[in-house]
This record gives sequence, C-alpha cells and structure tokens, in this order.
Amino acid sequence: MERKHILLVDDDDKLLRILAMRLETEGYAVVTASSGGEALARLDERLPQFVLTDLRMPGMDGLELLDRILRRHPQLPVAILTAHGDVPDAVRATHAGAVDFLLKPVDREQLLACIARHLSPAPGEAEEGWGGIVTRSPLMRAVLDDAQRVARTDAAVLVTGASGTGKELLARAIHNGSPRASRPFVAINCAAVPAELLESELFGHRRGAFTGAHADHPGLFRAADGGTVFLDEIGDMPPELQVKLLRVLQEREVRPVGDTSTVPVDVRVLSATHRDLDAAIAAGSFREDLYYRLNVVSLRLPALEERREDIPLLVAARLAQLAAAGAPRRVYSAEAMELLVSAPWPGNIRQLFNVVEQSVALAPARTIGAAQLRRSLGEQPAALASLDEARSEFTRNYLRQLLELSGGNISRAARLAGRNRTDFYKLMGRHGIDPSQFKKAERQAAALL
Repeated sequence: MERKHILLVDDDDKLLRILAMRLETEGYAVVTASSGGEALARLDERLPQFVLTDLRMPGMDGLELLDRILRRHPQLPVAILTAHGDVPDAVRATHAGAVDFLLKPVDREQLLACIARHLSPAPGEAEEGWGGIVTRSPLMRAVLDDAQRVARTDAAVLVTGASGTGKELLARAIHNGSPRASRPFVAINCAAVPAELLESELFGHRRGAFTGAHADHPGLFRAADGGTVFLDEIGDMPPELQVKLLRVLQEREVRPVGDTSTVPVDVRVLSATHRDLDAAIAAGSFREDLYYRLNVVSLRLPALEERREDIPLLVAARLAQLAAAGAPRRVYSAEAMELLVSAPWPGNIRQLFNVVEQSVALAPARTIGAAQLRRSLGEQPAALASLDEARSEFTRNYLRQLLELSGGNISRAARLAGRNRTDFYKLMGRHGIDPSQFKKAERQAAALL
C-alpha cells in the first residue's frame, strides 16, 4: 500500500528535521516547507493527506496559510503547531477550519494520535467505489462487486434495503455500467403515483381512454425503449397491476390504456423495495410469479449503521457538493465528526445529508462544532443547572483543559491560568481534580521532542 503523505510547515529547520524523522520511522512519507509560500508550492506538486503547520512564521503565518489551503482543498485536514502563549490564536484557528492544534514541544504520542484521527484518504484510494458510490465499507464493496458483474448482463435486479440507503443511486450505477448506458434511464416510485393512474404512467394511454386523457401518452416503458426502467417501491404496486406488469415482462410488449393493440418494448427492469416481499407473498399481497421475474439477482444495501466507517467519506463528499453549488465551505470539528459517526441514523444516508445541509446553512463559522450539530440532530438540551453549578462545571472543565494543554505540568498550567501554584492546587482540590491522574502526562512531557 502506498504510504500516506504529510506536509510539515515550520520556519525552524531543526524542528522540521526532527518531526520528519519521527514520522518517517512510523511509515509516513513526509514533505517539509519552511514558509507558507513554499508549502503552497508543495501542494501544487502533490496533494498530501495531512498538513501540520506552525502558527507563527514570518511572511505568511499559519492562519493565512490555513485559509489559502482550505480555499483550494476544503476537505484537507490541517492542524496547527503553536507555543503555549499562542493558545488563544490556536483556538481561533480551529474556528477557522483547523482540525486540531498541538503545543510545542510536540509530544510524540499526541502527534501520532492527531494524525491518525484526522488523516484523509489518499487521492485515488478506494473511497469512491464503482459507479461513483462513496465507500470504504467491506459490505458495500461486496455489493458493488456484484452490481458491477450483473450490470454487464440484461438480468432483472431487485435492490432491497431500508429507506434512504441509496437504492436508486445503485440502480443508476447498474444502468450506467451496462450496454444500455447510452439509452434512457426512467425511474418511477410506485408508491407515489395513485393506483388509478399508475397503469397509464407505466404503459401509456390513448386519447379519450378516461376523463382527462386529452392526448395520447406513450408511458414510461416506451419512453425507456432500449434502456432501463427502474420501479422503486415495487412492493407497493397494487395487486391488479402486478398481473399486467408480469405480462409485460413475459411478452415484452405493452398495451396502452384504451387501446386494443400492443406495442413491443425492449427494456431492462430494475426494481427496489424496503418491504419484506417474502412476507408480502405469504400474506397474498404480492404475486410470487412476479417476484421471481423481478428477482433474478438480488442486491441488499446495508443500513448506514452497518457501514459507519463510510460516514466521514459521505460527509466530505456532501460538503464538497454543497461548496461546488455555492454554499459556504464548512468543516466539522473532531468532536462533531465523532458525534456524526456514533449517532443513530434511522433515515440512513438521506437523513445524514439532510443534517449536513442544515448544519452548513446555519453554521456561523467555518468549523461546525458539536453543540450546533446536536441542534441539527434534534437533541434536546438538558435541564438548566443553577448558576453555581454551571460556574463550578465550567471551572472544573477549564482546569482539566489547562492540565491537558500543559501536558500535566502544574506550574505551566498555573501560569496559563494566571495563578500561582498554591492557588492552582487549591482550585484542583475544590473541584475534585486529583493531580495524580496527570502524572502519566507529566512523564510523557519529559519525553517531548
């Protein structure tokens, strides 16, 4: 497998060499740049999968470089490297789109964890499967392998899966991968058309065949002649129409409503349903003979919860589509992305894309945080705490963040807080923070680069 490429940007040549050597021993391919301008030139030569840039540099600083990178490559993860005194600026950088920030001197484990957490797929890596379907899921890849094979034939295919899993997208991919690709692809949702009109929509009608039939209508089967007809939600087709569809499939000809003669048609039929057709057959609401005509090959699309590893790819693809259509360029914070990956998705990809579009439309800044995402997901806020409880919780979290930022060094954390060591120890005791839990972080700090 090709090595992942990382771009390191810093005006400190010694630090660049140390970081590059550290990452190369971990198997990464590393490119370095000592200025923002040089970094942009490196991006033109080859797009990396991760960028780590210093915040303070002469000429183009890290914030300007971040902005210029995200304008050209909005999904490329960029992390900021900063000194302790620049933490507020680093926080602003995360709001501007940086995926993370690391403090100098850089802890090896924190650096590797940051890269592993945010590393994007390599260009050309199998994130986009056959038919333009975005996936890295083994389940989806198996479905696409089968779909690619059956596309070259003229066999009828029944696509099953829950609503919102992308059944029509797969049907279009099969059509586009078939010898019929240059001919029409015509789709109809059998559940969306009133039963009394569905026959006319499918097979056409003659003028005067019924009230409102003011002109001849060819129907979708004739419109798709030479191509593909996709019958979505076939499980909702009325029983009386199932008989007529079966005859069309057997005889390969249609008879428009109000006509006495038939018209030959050459179409491939793909169908889809979220219903259990075996149960429908047992209940007598779906014809078994039609089922076998439609179900020569069956492809089941997994629910989104079965392919959670695809969620970051799907989100990135949708963000790129929205940006290409003129929407503001947005990225999700690491916490927000974790929330997206772990959230329940009963509406599958359709629901995921709806949440992405809503959060992009409402985002006040480039980075979409977890709090805003929870609102888009419809999560209700917990009952309000008292002012004293809220103040205590804020202080407790603030102290923990300072200790994490300082690598467990209490003197350094106290300086960041503008307090002396004695006051800081008192604050930790008052808020139930045990200093011993950060001893491991202090030992790691001793091994900083």
